[in-house]
Amino acid sequence: MACLLLSLNYKPPKMKRYDRYKESGISWIGEIPEHWEKRRCKDILTECKELVGHECDNYTLLSLTTNGVIIRDVSEGKGKFPKDFDTYKVVNPGNLIFCLFDVDETPRTVGCSCHRGMITGAYNVFSVESVSVDYLCYYFISLDDRKALKPLYRGLRKVVPLPTFMSMQIYLPPLSEQETIVAYLVEKVAQIDNLVAKQEAQISYLRELKQAIIAKAVIQGIDPQAPLRPSGIPWIGNIPEHWEEVKMRKIIDFFSDKGYPDETLLSVVRERGVIIRDTESKEENHNYIPSDLSGYKRVQQGDFVINKMKAWQGSYAVSDYQGIVSPAYYTCKLRIPNKVFFNLAIRSKVYVPFFTQYSKGIRVDQWDLSPIGLKDIPFFLPPPPEQEAIVTYINRKTEEIDRLIAMREQEIARVRDLKQTVIADVVTGRINVQPS
Repeated sequence: MACLLLSLNYKPPKMKRYDRYKESGISWIGEIPEHWEKRRCKDILTECKELVGHECDNYTLLSLTTNGVIIRDVSEGKGKFPKDFDTYKVVNPGNLIFCLFDVDETPRTVGCSCHRGMITGAYNVFSVESVSVDYLCYYFISLDDRKALKPLYRGLRKVVPLPTFMSMQIYLPPLSEQETIVAYLVEKVAQIDNLVAKQEAQISYLRELKQAIIAKAVIQGIDPQAPLRPSGIPWIGNIPEHWEEVKMRKIIDFFSDKGYPDETLLSVVRERGVIIRDTESKEENHNYIPSDLSGYKRVQQGDFVINKMKAWQGSYAVSDYQGIVSPAYYTCKLRIPNKVFFNLAIRSKVYVPFFTQYSKGIRVDQWDLSPIGLKDIPFFLPPPPEQEAIVTYINRKTEEIDRLIAMREQEIARVRDLKQTVIADVVTGRINVQPS
């Protein structure tokens, strides 16, 4: 990580302290610079309750995310939308937006808007007076990072009551000092974010490289001397002469085994294949889970599972688990001994276009793969010993790539922790960033 930081000329802040401190009386802060002034949220925040009403068409829809307050693209159709937006709140540039419920589960509960628009009425919108709004935003982000408002939660929804929030005490440096702190954090956060972006770009490259290695091996094999012949499919190109081309109907059998509601609930996702579904996760459970799962289909380890509505995206895989999946999925037994080879091949980027080609529908996000279409997809089958050799080759080649990806993910996690620490230390006065 040290080399990584030096490569971007990033220097962690020097631990220069203020001359004198006093007890803040706030457990998560501890000591505070002596000259910082104690205020309450209601002294500096004014709630904005204006609703868009029937004028919603004149406002841009906004969303509170980990990347701040962003303009939401309604045309993408992602997420849930209300029947109308009449109860949405007006947001102006410089307003702070808070989500004061489900605080533990919400990835980001505070943001400063740079846009004029509207946001769900469930959120609280505030204007800021006589204080740097950017400083306040950094301060509350720091609280959010460590979920420091936990002592204020009430009820199962973990709601921070508005009167309680408005009575909360905070310590503020003089305005000129706030502005210096903001300028410092803007620079340092930009450096850290740039560092993260570079690592994320490398991870994307490594993942593309991994997919390219897999795709080449499952279509052209691993013997560079093997004679090739045209496949007749533009994106496939040439395949080894001795490989057999079969239709999926020859290697799959549809089945439906229901009546096991107590089995482990599974799902299929494009990036990971068949996974055990986390029934407690709000992110994973945007789709409705019925109370009676007796209509769900049981699959065994080695069964092929296809989300027929998202097969065109690559949402299908051989299951490593026994459990139950949505009755809307296709479940198939495989008549191919080497199921690992089949899974590597069918999930590679060269096979996804077949699933797109055989999926039909009026709207792209509702394309449906028919059983006949699935059966007509071609599959290129090497002899069994060659299948095993290809699996061994892919595992060897991708093991190092996976290791490099894991290293970069760990570096990103460390740097993000550093970002949280820097923000927290500066907005609470543990570090003095004022010019000497």
